[in-house]
This record gives sequence, structure tokens and C-alpha cells, in this order.
Amino acid sequence: MTDRCVIRRILADDLLFPHRQAEHIMAMPRAQRRWTASEVRQLIADSPLQTPRYELVDGDLLMTPSPNEPHQRAVVLLLRALDQYLELNPLGQAYTSPFDVELEPNTIVQPDVFVLPMQEVERVSGQMPARELLVAAEVLSPSSSRGDRVTKRPLYSRHAPEYWIVDLDARIFERWRLHAEQPEVIISTLEWHPSGAAEPFCLDLPKYFAAVFREHADGLA
Repeated sequence: MTDRCVIRRILADDLLFPHRQAEHIMAMPRAQRRWTASEVRQLIADSPLQTPRYELVDGDLLMTPSPNEPHQRAVVLLLRALDQYLELNPLGQAYTSPFDVELEPNTIVQPDVFVLPMQEVERVSGQMPARELLVAAEVLSPSSSRGDRVTKRPLYSRHAPEYWIVDLDARIFERWRLHAEQPEVIISTLEWHPSGAAEPFCLDLPKYFAAVFREHADGLA
């Protein structure tokens, strides 16, 4: 598998982000209130600093305050690796939130990192929100696992060919394929080979997590 992979260099030293408060995802109790997409879009429009992040799944409002520094580094490094891959394999474009994605009516999600196919890239340049994904990825924080693993995961699994949960504590990726009932737990190399690509995307997870936590930066390849 290694000789088929194009290993991407992850440069960590130039990524300096201030510490922010830990990320928390809170769902408003459904028995108390069912939210609509129009109401949540108004909350988003009224939030000039784009924080907290508002999402809507099955009538539940999810609110995520600003993430901490390791979370931000994990997002940026994954985005960078995907962007480098897609420059050589132009199947789509990688993005990070805030960016509204509506996979089903009356839902709004904002994945930490995601890839849109090229036809969707062209469509959203004139009309939002995005409605089609190739990849969705969420980076866990201590209190976000329920939102990412329980609330949002079934939605992504119904519509996204690839859903990656990045567990910083365990240093693993949980990979959910379309309609899968169980994830693939990856500890070494994440390989994604989308249809039409000449080569797979490969991410060396030990090096990725070392870069996230600024460990042995000089040894990155």
C-alpha cells in the first residue's frame, strides 16, 4: 500500500494559533423546542464572529463554541493535506467551516473539514448551501463526541461516501463509509481512493498526530 501512496508533507512549525476555550457541543432538548432551518439560519446570520457554530439535526439545535488550539491544528493540517492531494487530483475542493451544508431538508451541518465534488463547487459559487459531499470530517473535543458520533453520524452516513471522526485523545480515525453499520478504526495510514483519481490520498496518522501536538516536528516527512 505504501508504494501506491503519495505521502504529503505536513508542515507544522508555521501554524501558530492562540489558545481558545475548549469546544463544547450542546443540543437543545427536543421536548423543549424543535428548531427550523430558517430559525437556525437567522442565528447564523446574527452571529458576526461566526461563533458559536450553529447546526440543526432532527430538530435539535447544536451549538459549538470556539475550539481549542489542538482542534484547530488538526483541522488545518487535515485541510492542507487534502488540498495538496486535490491539486494533483482535481476531483473536488476541500473546505472548512463555517460553511452551511444541507444534506436533508430542514438540516444544517458545518463539518470541520469536507470535500465537495467539482460540480457542487461550481453550483455553490452561485447558490448556497452545499448539498453533496465526497468527504465529511469532524474533529472530536472532550464534550463533542455525542454530537459527532451519535447525532450527526447517521446523517453523514446516509449521504457522505466518507465520514471521518478524528479522535485526538486516542490518535485514531474512525472511518464510516456510506450506509455502514460499523466504522473502520484506522491507526496507521488513512487511504482514500475516490473514483476517477489516479492515486489515493494517504495520510500517515502517527505523523499527523505528532504534528497536531507539535511532537518531533523535525522528523516529519
